Amino acid sequence: MLTRNELSYRLARWHAPGPAGPASVPGDEGAPGRSGAEPTPAAVLVGLVDRAAGPALLLTRRTDHLRDHAGQICFPGGRIEPADGSAAAAALREAEEEIGLDPARVEVIGDLPPYHTVTGFRIDPVVGWISPPFELRPDPYEVAEAFEVPLHFVIDPENHRRQSYRRGPVTRAYYVVPYQGRFIWGATAGILVNLARVLRA
Repeated sequence: MLTRNELSYRLARWHAPGPAGPASVPGDEGAPGRSGAEPTPAAVLVGLVDRAAGPALLLTRRTDHLRDHAGQICFPGGRIEPADGSAAAAALREAEEEIGLDPARVEVIGDLPPYHTVTGFRIDPVVGWISPPFELRPDPYEVAEAFEVPLHFVIDPENHRRQSYRRGPVTRAYYVVPYQGRFIWGATAGILVNLARVLRA
């Protein structure tokens, strides 16, 4: 079982030069974003909940009526605003706004490689250690549910699926991580696969 200190150490290693440096970043949706456009900075909170059976990842499912990404599973997060000052500040702010997670219950222990989407976002995944007890108050407009997935399930490569779709002349690939009837895909699944690669490096 990975401890908080071991997770922090492994997260720090991908910044190091040489063989222990960055894990290879899997492409998702085909890649770096809209041609010629500067990506929009965004951040998500990859929250690891301290559970007796081992760390668990905190995820949300968006409500079905939203215009963008309706019903999809995602991390709490959003655009980095000028007032945030950092990706970590943005991720903690968004988590509090979306699910009512008290930032005082979260210790930032590292980050993951930036993740680029074809919709033009550069997502900075901020990894936080969440200490119970805590109470969640999901925003009913944005969040249908918040739930946890065991970290050991996510880091097992046997649980990663690669799929693709074709749009016109372009074929785009993406990851899928199915869990208990839930379909985790797209950027969220890609970030989970990055997390697994960094922790296994």
